[in-house]
Amino acid sequence: MTHRISRTAPALALGLMLFATGGVQATDLEPLAATARDASDQLLELLKKTVTKAAKEKGPVYAIETCNTKALPLTKELSEKLGIDVGRTSHKLRQPKNAPDAWETKVLADFQARVAAGEKVKDMEFYEVVEGDDGQTFRYMKAIPLGGVCYNCHGDKIKPDLKAKLDELYPEDKARGFLPGDLRGAFTVKMKM
Repeated sequence: MTHRISRTAPALALGLMLFATGGVQATDLEPLAATARDASDQLLELLKKTVTKAAKEKGPVYAIETCNTKALPLTKELSEKLGIDVGRTSHKLRQPKNAPDAWETKVLADFQARVAAGEKVKDMEFYEVVEGDDGQTFRYMKAIPLGGVCYNCHGDKIKPDLKAKLDELYPEDKARGFLPGDLRGAFTVKMKM
C-alpha cells in the first residue's frame, strides 16, 4: 500500500513530535515514511520531466548532457525546498557523487537479495531510525525499477551515439546492461531527529 501526502512539513512535524515524546514504535515511523515516499516521488517526477523534456527538444544525446549537468543541482534544490536530505544511489554507479554510504550499501544488498527471492522491485522500501555520533536520523530507501526513458541509457542495448556520450561524460560508468524492471538503484532520504 502506498501513502501519499500533499505537504511534507506536517508529516515531518508529526513524526518529530512522536520522537520527542518517547516510546516510538514501528507504526510511529509511518508519518516519516510517508514524507520520505513523497520526497522520493517528487524527485522522480522532477528528474523524469527534465530528462524527457530535453530528449523531446534536442534528442537523447542532449538528454544525457542535461541529466549530467542538472540532476545533482535539481536534487539539491528539492532537498532545500523540503528541508530534508533526498537523493539517489545505486549498487552500479554512473555518477560517483551518488555513491552509497555504509547504511545505503547494506540496504541495496538487501534489495538485491529480495529481488533474487522474487520480490518486485517497485514494491521495495526500507526505513529505520539510526543512532549516530550526531544523534538519531530517520533513514529511508525506496527501490528504483528500470523503466521508461531510463532504459535508453541504462539498458542492455544502448545506441552507439548514446554510448559515446556516456563514455565521454562518465568514464567509470557501471550503470548499464539493465533489463526493464531490474533494480536500478534507490531513492534515499535522511531526516535528522
